[in-house]
Amino acid sequence: MSALSLNLDTIRDTALPNFKFKGSFTDIIKNLLPYIFSIAGIILLLYLILGGLQLMFAKGDPKAVQAAWSKITNAVIGFVIIFTAYWITQLMANVLNIQIMKDIFK
Repeated sequence: MSALSLNLDTIRDTALPNFKFKGSFTDIIKNLLPYIFSIAGIILLLYLILGGLQLMFAKGDPKAVQAAWSKITNAVIGFVIIFTAYWITQLMANVLNIQIMKDIFK
């Protein structure tokens, strides 16, 4: 059993070197947020590319063009929501002087 544990620890440390699994809930959130924002950015980029490709291959079909523009619009709206959430959290941390929130976004 210790060999399995050692292998899982090695895999964890290799895959997520900066992520600490021990600690309080705040520590877990603090360590997860950079990954969440990175994943959200990658998904945004992929969604924009998919919408652009769908628009290029629409061949003038009004329904396909509308669906492509809908994907692009949704991706931009998602970006605005993520961007706004990040900055509102930063603003709250600075205005209310909440150290935990400041530590999360270091």
